[in-house]
Amino acid sequence: MAKLDGKVAVVTGASSGIGEATARALAAEGAAVVAGARRMERLDGLVEAITRDGGKAIAVECDVTDEEQAHGLIQRAVEEYGSIDILVNNAGVMLLSTVGKSLSDQWRQMFEVNVMGLLYATDAAIGRMKEQGSGHLVNISSLAGRKVTRASSGVYAGSKHAVVAISEGLRQELLEDNIRVTVVEPGAVATELADHITDEDARESVRGLHELDILHSEDIANAIAYAVTQPERVSVYEILIRPTQQPV
Repeated sequence: MAKLDGKVAVVTGASSGIGEATARALAAEGAAVVAGARRMERLDGLVEAITRDGGKAIAVECDVTDEEQAHGLIQRAVEEYGSIDILVNNAGVMLLSTVGKSLSDQWRQMFEVNVMGLLYATDAAIGRMKEQGSGHLVNISSLAGRKVTRASSGVYAGSKHAVVAISEGLRQELLEDNIRVTVVEPGAVATELADHITDEDARESVRGLHELDILHSEDIANAIAYAVTQPERVSVYEILIRPTQQPV
């Protein structure tokens, strides 16, 4: 019997990177997966691969910055599978730049996706989890949620510090409801995040990291699978994962 048989997991930002790998990992452990993201064609391919391997999954088009869509993602999970046991708040953007370059649209986007999107989905999930008497929230932060590692990461780090603070608040808020909270803080991972940086100086500042043997999305997915498959008495609250060669 797989460790997550009978469980339902919702993963945001599931069309690529850590989200895609997490959807696959949780499905392999027996969970029914609800994969949410904006790129339906990518989600359809993911669901096809999971079902081909004997797993259960559906795709839901969702922009987490739209509160109605984020709530709808959670509702779809309940309608399709009857519950929501795990919510992985993975959707995120990393648009590095120094503040003096006036990229306010990018600052706003980071906080809308990384913070507000997490809150919208979590808000919708908590009510159902309380009714069930159990649940698990997994919030993807970053090494940048612990410290600012370069000048160009200040605003991004601010959004990820917020994720850490919100996660601790949720842990305290939900103690008596048997709802666990895990915050995962990856260092450098080979995903699409860095491809979206428009500031050339910022792109150059992270290029050296990507010449190292950095983490794969599956490394983070394996850590998430570990956390959510522990006995209910065990709360794995915080996981920091760096590439072995990452200096800071």
